[in-house]
Amino acid sequence: MNNKIKLAVAGAVLSAASVANAGIIIPAGDWTLDVNGNVNAFATWSDADKAKGTAINTVAAGGLAHGEDLTGEGSTQDINTGLLPSWLGFTGTTRQNDVDVSFTISFQPNASDNGAAGDDLTPKNRQAFVTFGDKSWGTVKLGKDLGIFAGQAILNDMTLLGVGGGAAMVSGAKTTLGGIGTGYIYPAWKGQISYTTPNMNGFTATIGITNPNQGAFGDGLTATGSTDDNGDITTTTATTELYQDRFGIEGQLMYEWTGDVAGKVWASGATYDVNIDARSAANQTATTTSADDDSYTASVYDIGASITTGNFGLTGYYYNGDGVGTTLMGAYGVDTTTTSGKAKKRDSDGGYVQATYIIPTGTKLGLAYGVSNLDEASGETNAALVEKNDRWTVGAYHPLTKHLNLVAEYNKIESEGHAAGQKMESDHFSLGAILFF
Repeated sequence: MNNKIKLAVAGAVLSAASVANAGIIIPAGDWTLDVNGNVNAFATWSDADKAKGTAINTVAAGGLAHGEDLTGEGSTQDINTGLLPSWLGFTGTTRQNDVDVSFTISFQPNASDNGAAGDDLTPKNRQAFVTFGDKSWGTVKLGKDLGIFAGQAILNDMTLLGVGGGAAMVSGAKTTLGGIGTGYIYPAWKGQISYTTPNMNGFTATIGITNPNQGAFGDGLTATGSTDDNGDITTTTATTELYQDRFGIEGQLMYEWTGDVAGKVWASGATYDVNIDARSAANQTATTTSADDDSYTASVYDIGASITTGNFGLTGYYYNGDGVGTTLMGAYGVDTTTTSGKAKKRDSDGGYVQATYIIPTGTKLGLAYGVSNLDEASGETNAALVEKNDRWTVGAYHPLTKHLNLVAEYNKIESEGHAAGQKMESDHFSLGAILFF
């Protein structure tokens, strides 16, 4: 089975289900091809309260809880995949000239969409990478895969087999959020070149450069309109272009052990340089020399631990960042409304705790709480900015067969804004199944 899927099943999902150690293995000359993946779908019933201290159907920018619609309706249903999309992956491995060589290519089809013909959404393409190395000197990876920073946070989230937060208020979302934005920042899928050391008695280290993904960084702003061959805005409407002028740098340290009390501890971090470039018209001249035309460095670190003993499992995780915002890397990370001519970075932190227990039927029961906090910048007073998103999850993950898990989850999401009394709450109950092969 694809390495990321194996990690998700064995270390993160904590479902108690037995799953195959590999997918469909096909010998092919010098190569061994592993066809692997999962199919999942969930029915979700959502109920939202009327927002407090704000308009009937809105909350501060960055809030993740749902609210009533304009007619006052707060109850909806949808069918979608959960946090982990359905997945079809192909991994080929071989050993040549004393080097282990591997490639992985995968795509993720949709379980549902809300178009009239049901064909509106296109599949995701999250992996296309090659690795080479040896257990004596380590492994090099080149291509698109899960980000290094916060990767363990999502892989150790029990809602990876379920829904978590972000259940759509209408059908057709590609995936839900799980604990993204309510406990950790999304690691995303990034082009990268990385090196991982050999396993040294349980200890490994990874360091890499990542593609400078654009769009999320800044005060919730993204570039819009037509672009030329260089990616510059060519529309005549004022806009703000957000980009990074160097590779991101991400790294991780991890120690794993086995025994009656088995587990792992890890720490990771990331740093990015970000430019904010305000442009107004087709001639691409800068409109201002204010904070809308500035640069800053966004940085973040995390630390986590996960242990199992007998039928009991416990996971704890914490992150702290400067200029990285919340939910997506860089989203709402700076205040650009200042008159000082400099964008001011916002601090953010959060984490989650999670406990699981396997009962005699083989069902794994789980309870989790996660929170993501976003501070205002120094001197900022922004009533339209989210202050906190948090989530309670109660889940049951039952192995009906070796490959098939039945899942039931309840998630309560709450968003609070920096304005006094601004709050929104929504409840989500999900039933579904996920099958690994």
